[in-house]
Amino acid sequence: MTITIGFDLDMTLIDPRPGMVAAMNALGAEAGLTLDGEQFAANLGPPLEDVLLGFGVAQERVPGLVDRFREIYPEIVVPRTVALPGAAAALRAVGAAGSGTLVVTGKYGPNAALHLRALDLEVGTLVGELWSAEKARALTEYGAVAYVGDHIGDMRGALAAGVVAVGVTTGPCSRAELLTAGADVVLDSLEEFPGWLEANADRLATVP
Repeated sequence: MTITIGFDLDMTLIDPRPGMVAAMNALGAEAGLTLDGEQFAANLGPPLEDVLLGFGVAQERVPGLVDRFREIYPEIVVPRTVALPGAAAALRAVGAAGSGTLVVTGKYGPNAALHLRALDLEVGTLVGELWSAEKARALTEYGAVAYVGDHIGDMRGALAAGVVAVGVTTGPCSRAELLTAGADVVLDSLEEFPGWLEANADRLATVP
Protein backbone atom coordinates (compact mmCIF):
# COMPACT_ATOMS: atom_id res chain seq x y z
CA MET A 1 0.00 0.00 0.00
CA THR A 2 1.36 3.42 -0.96
CA ILE A 3 1.39 6.02 1.79
CA THR A 4 2.66 9.59 2.05
CA ILE A 5 4.99 10.88 4.77
CA GLY A 6 5.27 14.61 5.36
CA PHE A 7 8.37 16.48 6.52
CA ASP A 8 9.06 19.97 7.75
CA LEU A 9 12.05 21.73 6.14
CA ASP A 10 14.04 24.09 8.41
CA MET A 11 15.86 22.24 11.20
CA THR A 12 14.17 18.99 10.19
CA LEU A 13 15.68 18.32 6.76
CA ILE A 14 18.04 21.30 6.48
CA ASP A 15 20.07 23.65 8.69
CA PRO A 16 19.85 27.18 7.26
CA ARG A 17 20.88 29.00 10.44
CA PRO A 18 24.18 30.61 9.31
CA GLY A 19 22.48 32.07 6.25
CA MET A 20 19.44 33.15 8.24
CA VAL A 21 21.67 35.10 10.63
CA ALA A 22 23.40 36.81 7.72
CA ALA A 23 20.20 37.55 5.80
CA MET A 24 18.32 39.02 8.75
CA ASN A 25 21.28 41.17 9.73
CA ALA A 26 21.68 42.34 6.14
CA LEU A 27 17.99 43.21 5.96
CA GLY A 28 18.25 45.23 9.16
CA ALA A 29 21.33 47.11 7.98
CA GLU A 30 19.71 47.93 4.65
CA ALA A 31 16.45 49.07 6.26
CA GLY A 32 18.04 50.98 9.14
CA LEU A 33 16.48 48.65 11.71
CA THR A 34 17.85 46.64 14.61
CA LEU A 35 17.06 43.04 13.65
CA ASP A 36 18.68 40.23 15.63
CA GLY A 37 19.81 37.55 13.20
CA GLU A 38 21.09 35.26 15.94
CA GLN A 39 17.77 35.29 17.76
CA PHE A 40 15.89 34.74 14.52
CA ALA A 41 18.01 31.76 13.51
CA ALA A 42 17.80 30.19 16.96
CA ASN A 43 13.99 30.14 16.84
CA LEU A 44 13.10 29.20 13.28
CA GLY A 45 9.52 28.24 12.62
CA PRO A 46 7.06 31.14 12.95
CA PRO A 47 6.17 33.21 9.87
CA LEU A 48 8.57 36.00 8.95
CA GLU A 49 5.78 38.56 9.41
CA ASP A 50 5.44 37.54 13.06
CA VAL A 51 9.21 37.62 13.56
CA LEU A 52 9.49 41.16 12.22
CA LEU A 53 6.60 42.36 14.35
CA GLY A 54 8.29 40.75 17.34
CA PHE A 55 11.39 42.84 16.59
CA GLY A 56 9.24 45.94 16.86
CA VAL A 57 8.95 46.67 13.13
CA ALA A 58 5.98 48.91 12.27
CA GLN A 59 3.12 46.98 10.66
CA GLU A 60 3.16 49.08 7.51
CA ARG A 61 6.80 48.21 6.82
CA VAL A 62 6.42 44.46 7.22
CA PRO A 63 5.16 43.51 3.73
CA GLY A 64 7.99 45.34 1.99
CA LEU A 65 10.59 43.82 4.30
CA VAL A 66 9.21 40.34 3.73
CA ASP A 67 9.47 40.86 -0.03
CA ARG A 68 13.03 42.13 0.30
CA PHE A 69 14.07 39.23 2.53
CA ARG A 70 12.78 36.82 -0.08
CA GLU A 71 14.78 38.66 -2.75
CA ILE A 72 18.11 38.44 -0.94
CA TYR A 73 17.47 34.92 0.35
CA PRO A 74 18.76 32.87 -2.62
CA GLU A 75 22.15 34.59 -2.64
CA ILE A 76 22.69 34.72 1.12
CA VAL A 77 20.93 31.73 2.68
CA VAL A 78 20.91 28.92 0.12
CA PRO A 79 24.71 28.65 -0.30
CA ARG A 80 25.24 28.58 3.48
CA THR A 81 22.70 25.81 4.13
CA VAL A 82 23.48 22.13 4.72
CA ALA A 83 21.33 19.03 4.95
CA LEU A 84 20.88 17.73 8.47
CA PRO A 85 22.31 14.28 9.32
CA GLY A 86 20.02 11.57 8.04
CA ALA A 87 17.88 13.83 5.87
CA ALA A 88 18.66 12.24 2.51
CA ALA A 89 18.50 8.74 3.98
CA ALA A 90 15.12 9.45 5.56
CA LEU A 91 13.65 10.55 2.23
CA ARG A 92 15.18 7.53 0.49
CA ALA A 93 13.72 5.23 3.13
CA VAL A 94 10.24 6.49 2.36
CA GLY A 95 10.81 5.94 -1.34
CA ALA A 96 12.27 2.49 -0.76
CA ALA A 97 9.12 1.57 1.12
CA GLY A 98 7.15 2.41 -2.01
CA SER A 99 5.68 5.55 -0.52
CA GLY A 100 5.65 9.27 -1.29
CA THR A 101 7.31 12.27 0.33
CA LEU A 102 5.72 15.63 1.03
CA VAL A 103 7.43 18.72 2.43
CA VAL A 104 5.15 21.22 4.17
CA THR A 105 6.96 24.34 5.34
CA GLY A 106 6.27 27.84 6.50
CA LYS A 107 8.99 29.04 4.13
CA TYR A 108 8.26 30.84 0.86
CA GLY A 109 7.81 28.01 -1.62
CA PRO A 110 10.24 29.09 -4.37
CA ASN A 111 13.07 29.54 -1.87
CA ALA A 112 12.28 26.19 -0.26
CA ALA A 113 12.54 24.59 -3.69
CA LEU A 114 15.99 26.16 -4.17
CA HIS A 115 17.20 24.39 -1.02
CA LEU A 116 15.91 21.02 -2.14
CA ARG A 117 17.59 21.36 -5.53
CA ALA A 118 20.86 22.67 -4.10
CA LEU A 119 21.12 19.77 -1.65
CA ASP A 120 19.79 17.08 -4.02
CA LEU A 121 16.95 16.22 -1.67
CA GLU A 122 14.32 14.45 -3.74
CA VAL A 123 10.77 15.20 -2.63
CA GLY A 124 7.54 14.27 -4.34
CA THR A 125 5.54 17.38 -3.40
CA LEU A 126 6.44 20.73 -1.80
CA VAL A 127 3.95 23.09 -0.17
CA GLY A 128 5.12 26.39 1.29
CA GLU A 129 3.81 29.18 3.48
CA LEU A 130 1.85 27.04 5.93
CA TRP A 131 2.55 27.27 9.65
CA SER A 132 1.44 25.29 12.70
CA ALA A 133 -2.14 23.97 12.46
CA GLU A 134 -2.42 25.40 8.93
CA LYS A 135 -0.10 22.61 7.79
CA ALA A 136 -3.01 20.22 8.23
CA ARG A 137 -4.49 21.56 4.99
CA ALA A 138 -1.65 20.17 2.90
CA LEU A 139 -1.26 17.02 4.97
CA THR A 140 -4.94 16.24 4.45
CA GLU A 141 -5.00 17.24 0.77
CA TYR A 142 -2.09 14.94 -0.08
CA GLY A 143 -3.19 12.07 2.14
CA ALA A 144 -0.23 12.05 4.52
CA VAL A 145 -0.29 9.49 7.32
CA ALA A 146 2.57 11.02 9.34
CA TYR A 147 4.37 14.34 9.68
CA VAL A 148 7.94 14.81 10.86
CA GLY A 149 9.07 18.11 12.35
CA ASP A 150 11.24 19.85 14.91
CA HIS A 151 8.81 22.45 16.25
CA ILE A 152 5.72 22.37 18.45
CA GLY A 153 3.96 24.06 15.53
CA ASP A 154 4.69 20.96 13.45
CA MET A 155 3.13 18.75 16.09
CA ARG A 156 0.04 20.96 16.07
CA GLY A 157 -0.18 20.58 12.32
CA ALA A 158 0.04 16.80 12.57
CA LEU A 159 -2.61 16.69 15.30
CA ALA A 160 -4.94 18.95 13.32
CA ALA A 161 -4.62 16.57 10.36
CA GLY A 162 -5.09 13.47 12.51
CA VAL A 163 -1.78 11.94 11.41
CA VAL A 164 1.12 10.42 13.34
CA ALA A 165 3.25 13.22 14.81
CA VAL A 166 6.99 12.49 14.72
CA GLY A 167 9.24 14.99 16.50
CA VAL A 168 12.97 15.45 16.03
CA THR A 169 15.12 17.34 18.52
CA THR A 170 17.30 19.02 15.90
CA GLY A 171 15.50 22.36 16.19
CA PRO A 172 14.61 24.82 18.96
CA CYS A 173 12.15 22.57 20.81
CA SER A 174 13.11 19.99 23.42
CA ARG A 175 11.90 16.41 23.63
CA ALA A 176 9.61 17.40 26.51
CA GLU A 177 8.16 20.31 24.56
CA LEU A 178 7.47 18.15 21.53
CA LEU A 179 5.80 15.45 23.62
CA THR A 180 3.69 18.01 25.45
CA ALA A 181 2.64 19.43 22.07
CA GLY A 182 1.36 15.99 21.05
CA ALA A 183 4.24 14.10 19.44
CA ASP A 184 3.59 10.36 19.22
CA VAL A 185 7.32 9.73 19.16
CA VAL A 186 10.44 11.91 19.37
CA LEU A 187 13.69 11.00 17.60
CA ASP A 188 17.09 12.48 18.30
CA SER A 189 17.56 13.09 14.58
CA LEU A 190 16.49 11.82 11.18
CA GLU A 191 19.27 9.25 11.40
CA GLU A 192 16.81 7.25 13.52
CA PHE A 193 13.95 7.66 11.06
CA PRO A 194 14.55 4.71 8.68
CA GLY A 195 14.54 2.29 11.61
CA TRP A 196 11.39 3.87 13.03
CA LEU A 197 9.68 3.73 9.65
CA GLU A 198 10.47 0.05 9.20
CA ALA A 199 9.26 -0.78 12.70
CA ASN A 200 6.00 1.14 12.21
CA ALA A 201 5.17 0.26 8.60
CA ASP A 202 2.14 -1.81 9.53
CA ARG A 203 0.79 0.89 11.85
CA LEU A 204 1.18 3.60 9.22
CA ALA A 205 -0.57 1.47 6.62
CA THR A 206 -3.70 1.52 8.76
CA VAL A 207 -3.82 5.26 9.48
CA PRO A 208 -7.15 6.56 8.07
